[in-house]
Amino acid sequence: MHAYRTHNCGALRAADAGKPTRLSGWIHRKRDHGGVLFIDLRDHFGLTQIVVGPASPAFETLDRARLESVVTITGDVVAREGGAVNVNLATGDIEVRANDVTVQSAASELPLPVAGDAEYPEDIRLKYRFLDLRRERLHANMMLRSNVIASLRRRMIDQGFTEFQTPILTASSPEGARDYLVPSRVHPGKFYALPQAPQMFKQLLMVAGFDRYFQIAPCFRDEDARADRSPGEFYQLDFEMSFVTQDDVFAAIEPVLAGVFAENAGFGGRTPWTVTEGAFPRIPYADSMLKYGNDKPDLRNPLVIQDVTAHFSGSGFGLFAKLVEAGNVVRAIPSPGTAEKSRRFFDDMNEWARAEGYSGLGYVTRKAGEFGGPIAKNHGEAGMQAIYDQLGLGPDDGCFFAAGKEAQAARLAGLARTRVGQELGIIEQNAYKFCWIVDFPMFEYDEDAKKIDFSHNPFSMPQGELEALETQDPLTIKAFQYDIVCNGVELSSGAIRNHRPEIMYKAFEIAGYSRDDVDRDFAGMINAFKFGAPPHGGSAPGVDRMVMLIADEPNLREVVVFPMNQKAEDLMMNAPNVATAKQLRELHIRVVE
Repeated sequence: MHAYRTHNCGALRAADAGKPTRLSGWIHRKRDHGGVLFIDLRDHFGLTQIVVGPASPAFETLDRARLESVVTITGDVVAREGGAVNVNLATGDIEVRANDVTVQSAASELPLPVAGDAEYPEDIRLKYRFLDLRRERLHANMMLRSNVIASLRRRMIDQGFTEFQTPILTASSPEGARDYLVPSRVHPGKFYALPQAPQMFKQLLMVAGFDRYFQIAPCFRDEDARADRSPGEFYQLDFEMSFVTQDDVFAAIEPVLAGVFAENAGFGGRTPWTVTEGAFPRIPYADSMLKYGNDKPDLRNPLVIQDVTAHFSGSGFGLFAKLVEAGNVVRAIPSPGTAEKSRRFFDDMNEWARAEGYSGLGYVTRKAGEFGGPIAKNHGEAGMQAIYDQLGLGPDDGCFFAAGKEAQAARLAGLARTRVGQELGIIEQNAYKFCWIVDFPMFEYDEDAKKIDFSHNPFSMPQGELEALETQDPLTIKAFQYDIVCNGVELSSGAIRNHRPEIMYKAFEIAGYSRDDVDRDFAGMINAFKFGAPPHGGSAPGVDRMVMLIADEPNLREVVVFPMNQKAEDLMMNAPNVATAKQLRELHIRVVE
């Protein structure tokens, strides 16, 4: 018999009754039923119930053992009968009568329980992450993550992509987020940077003649944490393709993403969620900002925002009329089927908008065809009916209004759309809705710097190429840039790249960079492009966010094995930590207090 186990704790079935067995695992639960001890023994694979009577040599040892102690138990498999069968447990048809036990490792008193789903403070969970990972939900999430990555890798290889590893120690880039810097011991005063993404390297791989690249890539950005963004590091499915159009990129990655989500749609034994079938919808950036109030729309929400600015020009509702006259906009958010809602519902939405930092959220009520509220009273029934006709609203539907500067009104309308959908319970459940956001503006005006700057990825190909850069107003130029969005979560940004030096120099010139700036800051890429670069493009969907969506978790922390806290601290390993004087001397660094 094996020293530790003949079976794992999820393997034994009714057909094994009468056989001797040896199991090893952690003591998950203990129950004393009139002198008979019942123990749930747990390992990576599952649970097996152990029964030990007072006459057994194993009784005293198991009775003393704390929860989470690691033990090896030798005994006999016994079939359970009648009501003793546990239909909720894979091994519920049997139990093991213990004859002998060896304590492999005794557990101290636990700082948090492993059995059950009790919530515990984040600092305790992260400090004792190895215990937190023993809990069923988190353990399953990490196995899901592994399965997702394996599926992504398999599907990318099936699509003809080749996996490469790009450098971790590289050069700092002036674009993007804040870098993590690594001091060089052999080059005093100089620093490497951890890659924010393998962007330049993957483009250089295309220049080198490799046709389709991918990598499950670690990326490092010194950014503040959010629910959908880990501080410090994250992983993405990075890929790039040569001789492709935007359509080719979409056609390559859509079946990979849809396939991974469909493959895991029944995660945790739930009824499988639906996944977008066929080609993902493509939504121009301008349409997304108008209809959904942001560039990452949740298409499970059926509400569509509309512009109703023209209706309030010269309107009897003076507040909106003055705003429109001053060049502002008014956006309408439909609120269908609210006839049975009290006035309190609408007032609460207005108070919510104020709590979000806005001046308020206008509204109109309607019941049995009768309009209500200050806006309807002043704007008039005919004027309100014209708005309702545009929105396709009926006699028992309400409506909210966001007014102000275009960006401000769009943002409030987008937030209100989400909240109204939640309050009315009309957001589709158990579905993954994908879409592409396309036609991003190449440039934007930076109000703080009082200059034109890139609005997205500076290495993207402008639509119209060099001619557009030389003849169009920069703020009207669109780029071959695109985002993948699922259920209101941005999975990645991507682009068809600007592979021609003369176009790159011109694009950067518009954003205020000289030719010398480009040659200095992006030397590796611009030099490579001067030796023949193929048209190429790609993207990099976030692995962490994919797993978070599939697991239906509200926070990335629940799908990352060893996450940091909100302050980018690893409480388990006590990082970041103070360097020793010897280390600092070797790196030629002096710490400024």
